[in-house]
Amino acid sequence: MAKIIVNGENQDVQLPLTVAQLIKQNKVTQPEMVSVQVNEEFIEQADFETKQLEDGDFVDFLYFMGGGGTPSPP
Repeated sequence: MAKIIVNGENQDVQLPLTVAQLIKQNKVTQPEMVSVQVNEEFIEQADFETKQLEDGDFVDFLYFMGGGGTPSPP
């Protein structure tokens, strides 16, 4: 059993484990809309299936929200 940190929370995982498998294990909604950092390095979505995680890795799932435009005057 290996330990990784996902969004600041400890998780015990079985290695080998890819980023794509971790996304599925964590039941990430809209996985096509998530960006992933491993040890503060962004991982390309094309590499999710092949990027292997290691014991002690720090993983962050990041969601970018749209909007924030200037409101129209009344």
